[in-house]
Amino acid sequence: MFKVLANSWPLLLGVMLLMVGNGVQSSLLGIRGALEGFSTFQLSVVMSAYYLGFLGGSRLAPEMIRRVGHVRVFAALGSLISAVLVLYPLLLDWTAWSVMRVLIGFSFSVIYVTAESWLNNTASNETRGQALSAYMIVQMLGIIAAQGLLAVGDPVGFGLFIIPSVLVSLAFMPILLADIPAPTFVQIQPMSFRRLFKISPLGCTGMLLTGGIYSAMFGMSSVWGALIGLTIGQIAAFVAAMYVGGLILQYPIGWISDRVDRRVLVVWMSGIGAAVMLIATLFQLPFNLVLIVALLLGGTINPLYSLLIAHTNDFLGHEDMAAASAGLIFLNGFGAIFGPLITGWLMGLVGPRGFFLFIGVLFAALAGYSTWRMLRRTTPEGSSGYSDLSPTASSLAVGAVLELEPRRIRDTNAS
Repeated sequence: MFKVLANSWPLLLGVMLLMVGNGVQSSLLGIRGALEGFSTFQLSVVMSAYYLGFLGGSRLAPEMIRRVGHVRVFAALGSLISAVLVLYPLLLDWTAWSVMRVLIGFSFSVIYVTAESWLNNTASNETRGQALSAYMIVQMLGIIAAQGLLAVGDPVGFGLFIIPSVLVSLAFMPILLADIPAPTFVQIQPMSFRRLFKISPLGCTGMLLTGGIYSAMFGMSSVWGALIGLTIGQIAAFVAAMYVGGLILQYPIGWISDRVDRRVLVVWMSGIGAAVMLIATLFQLPFNLVLIVALLLGGTINPLYSLLIAHTNDFLGHEDMAAASAGLIFLNGFGAIFGPLITGWLMGLVGPRGFFLFIGVLFAALAGYSTWRMLRRTTPEGSSGYSDLSPTASSLAVGAVLELEPRRIRDTNAS
């Protein structure tokens, strides 16, 4: 691990600062929008716009990098992010915010692909798994730290918009000034969605549903908190608890998944998620219990994302895993576009409890569909192995993780 940090610390530090900046603006917009009198549906459009831009960026990133190179892409989109962040408080209109969120989502998507390709290039076969694990960890730590920054700031003024802009600008300094050669970018050839669905109906359907859950959770949590009258500190703690839950439960869920039928685990975790959301919908819980709900929510959705990729890979040869994962990530991003929109509409219809109600319905749908698929198909004899993955990871990072699987499985069998 020390070797990984010595070789990759500029990238990891830059990614952490990026995530702090992104985490602040994502939570802040829901709070500030509510203070400015934006309706719940208007805020849901603002939040969904990020995922629309993110999806577009994931498709266009390879061509942009090939045409002008990693350094220029980094510098150009980093400047765009910094500019947009300081424009938010100057253009207090939900349509303008929606356009800016598309730009922010697009820019972050391309930057993630660029950073992950650089990180993948700096690591050897022996250290790549550790490097990618460190990358996933600093992403979550950055967003958790962002909530601490949000808790001590004032959402009414300009400060909380300027600080993320500064952090994003500073994030590129260690990356661009480091003596790290720019990598050669290799685009993953996509797999048709028809073939992908035929291979794994549960993987495709599950990724659409988890995309909606993930975007509703992290896009609308601050809006929900503002509607029920939570303080800024309480909203920040709620969002941070979701990421802490994901950080804590990712490894133990992965350990269990390599020893049981993954679909059983998907059913259980989705069922638990649905039950927790039902309780949160029906009862007005004290804030301490709300934090436990957040921990379970984050601890459920992050491992589910990795489980569905691993389940799909169980039915594939190694040569098809990266292409299939790219398709699954696209489906996840497509589902994410609609999560905040439907949540905002439902919250406008039934009140703040619509936040938990929508997420609970998606969890229940995933549990039911997983159970039905278990009755239709037997478990494959081999196992592809589970890898810790974040829903914010690009197909490049996922592909790099999958390159390690045959060697990891051989090492496990030999031990």
